[in-house]
Amino acid sequence: MNDSLKILLVIAFLILIVWNLGAGLYYMLVDKGESSRTVNALTKRIGLSVALFALVGLAIYMGWITPNGSPR
Repeated sequence: MNDSLKILLVIAFLILIVWNLGAGLYYMLVDKGESSRTVNALTKRIGLSVALFALVGLAIYMGWITPNGSPR
């Protein structure tokens, strides 16, 4: 996998995480506790964060990426 593609994948995950965090804030301000959209947005954010950590952990374990750029 190309290095720029790896970086792009991580940045895409981070953008989605921040997007869902912003959506949770927006729904919290607009809905005023009348719906569960805030909880759903924050649950998606947590799921994306866990998936990103798992993906990075798997990539390190498989040797696709190396921590701190050091060779294995």
